[in-house]
Amino acid sequence: MYVMGKIGGFWKPIILFHLSTGEKRYSELKRAIPEVTEKMLIQHLKQLEADGLIIRTARPVVPPHVTYKLSEAGDGLGPIIDAMAEWAFQDMKKNVLN
Repeated sequence: MYVMGKIGGFWKPIILFHLSTGEKRYSELKRAIPEVTEKMLIQHLKQLEADGLIIRTARPVVPPHVTYKLSEAGDGLGPIIDAMAEWAFQDMKKNVLN
């Protein structure tokens, strides 16, 4: 239950997967995951930050420059997120061939 509370749901693993390649701005995440609504993306980013899995950095400039990156704890999920993605690709490939 602990793990599902942290990374469960549809969007959190996808957000973490995209952040695993490096720091991103909100607009970059939104472009990378066009299916997610703004409300859901904002909500999940706040939850991931509150859970200590990502770090939000706001630079005091106009317009605001906010970036998100994995924290040390979030980075530790890399092998798990990669394994989930690999399983998904293999399962999709297998289902397409059948």
